[in-house]
Amino acid sequence: MKAQDREAETLRRAIEGLQRLSELFELRRGQLAREVGLTPPQWRVLEEIATERFMPSLFARRREQSAAAVSKTLRGLIERDLVTVAVSSADGRQRDYRLTPAGRRLLARVHRSRERAIEAIWADLDPVELGRFARFAAALADRLEAYAAEAED
Repeated sequence: MKAQDREAETLRRAIEGLQRLSELFELRRGQLAREVGLTPPQWRVLEEIATERFMPSLFARRREQSAAAVSKTLRGLIERDLVTVAVSSADGRQRDYRLTPAGRRLLARVHRSRERAIEAIWADLDPVELGRFARFAAALADRLEAYAAEAED
């Protein structure tokens, strides 16, 4: 096999590995959400509300979702008493979303499950290899973001 063919094969395997990891992360995210009776979009909204910077329209834009889809998710979380909404004291045109005590407990349960999974999967990996992987993943993500931004122009 020629060097060029070996490089192409290595590249193909790397992309396949990344695709597999991406799919498995999404699968696991869905499993973690379902363990506590959430959907992955509900979990994402709860996480964002927990940061206390939640604005539905910005969230929808960043996630490339419709405002209607985010509103539907919010309604479901409010109906389950996981989130409250009130008119903002700073700007009457805005709404303040907050986690209820039940919402905080549910999010804590998801975080505990995620931490157990991280411990089971990542804890015994070689720290040097893990550091190398972290640097490579960050560099690859930067390159993908830059390429995607160029494609948008």
